[in-house]
Amino acid sequence: MIRAILIALTIAGTAASAETLRLAATTSFNNSGLSDVLLPAIAQDTGLDVQLLVVGTGQAIRLGQSGDVDAILVHSKSAELAFVAAGYGSHRREIMYNDFVVIGPSGDPAQVRAATSAIEALQSIASAQATFVSRGDDSGTHRKEMALWTAADHEPADFAAWYREVGAGMGASLNSASAMNAYILADRASWLNFGNKGDLSLLFAGDPALFNQYSYLPVNPERHAHVKAQAAQALENWLVSPRAERIINGYEIGGEALFVFNARP
Repeated sequence: MIRAILIALTIAGTAASAETLRLAATTSFNNSGLSDVLLPAIAQDTGLDVQLLVVGTGQAIRLGQSGDVDAILVHSKSAELAFVAAGYGSHRREIMYNDFVVIGPSGDPAQVRAATSAIEALQSIASAQATFVSRGDDSGTHRKEMALWTAADHEPADFAAWYREVGAGMGASLNSASAMNAYILADRASWLNFGNKGDLSLLFAGDPALFNQYSYLPVNPERHAHVKAQAAQALENWLVSPRAERIINGYEIGGEALFVFNARP
């Protein structure tokens, strides 16, 4: 069972009476390191004490459905639209994007580097029966991987022992892939911020099918009257502000940007 990791941000000098907002956010958002940059700025500008529940997208959506958080920040468009359509979220606001990438052994036994599409990359891995680590946790990354396997005309349930479901977040899954010297689908931001790369390399990227949009969805107060709708709106206003744009676009590792701000006013 996926366990939420509660991260409480304490800012020196913040009044004890600062309003707390509970935000369920993806492990990739946290593993990228961007949350460590954004949350202090949010506290400074708005006075909000944002508490992150770091989970996969599927679990974040379930937390929103049950009213256990005030808003969610996730990356699975179809699930987000269903969340709003069912009345659990008041609306969906796109904030930023990056992309998914295929990581694998530097020696590339499945010849993924030669692929011309993400589907071809996965087909090459399956044909070679090269060890592949799947998050297996109903996260946005896992859902993207499942969609790609379906498009590649493969069913992971039919795979042999070379396919390893670890049921973990992005950082832990990358650690598993490093230990096994295996292939894995990851978001670019988490990969760039990952410190235990071992013999792994980024082997494939650039297919439009790997586009990775992050969106903010406040929980609908008409469904759960106790949620902090005004605080959720204040956070949204900040996330689409010029200040947020500068921080998000300016967040780099090794000179490479991890996210691109694309919120509309």
